[in-house]
Amino acid sequence: MPHDHLHDHDHSHDHSHDHAHEGDAPKWKYDGVRVIKGDQLDSNTAQTPGMFRQAAINHARVGAQKIWAGTVAIAPDAKTGVHHHGPLESVIYVVSGHARLRWGDRLEFVAEAGPGDFIYVPPYVPHQEINADPSQVLQCVLVRSDNEAVVVNITDVDPVEPPENVYWVDPIHAAPKA
Repeated sequence: MPHDHLHDHDHSHDHSHDHAHEGDAPKWKYDGVRVIKGDQLDSNTAQTPGMFRQAAINHARVGAQKIWAGTVAIAPDAKTGVHHHGPLESVIYVVSGHARLRWGDRLEFVAEAGPGDFIYVPPYVPHQEINADPSQVLQCVLVRSDNEAVVVNITDVDPVEPPENVYWVDPIHAAPKA
């Protein structure tokens, strides 16, 4: 029987990755998949009236390079000023409550979302985020496409729903100028 070179391989050697220094090897136990328990979110962020924001996934907590995720609780009737997030993409998942988003050059477009709905906000889209329920907190999960917060406030647009009762402000959403 002819010798089969395809099966003539020594399987006794170590299949681990070759690294120049053993200290350079990934420490998968610590650098691999991470589970952030819901009761272990980081509220050590600037907190302002109308909104409570907690980080789950960010650079400081898990070493994330290109994404931020966390929870947001928005007070009843809270509204942001008109703004956009530069090149960032945002996804909002509504856990409970009633969200309204307005967008466009004059905020002429509107969409509403409830529990179980996802909202996608593309880069550079002028928009306003609104808790459309005057009596219930809006609970959401927020995911951004970068760790760096980018907010460009737009002051030359008269929003259809001016922020007049409670400002939805946080470290990335400033209160509109009076």
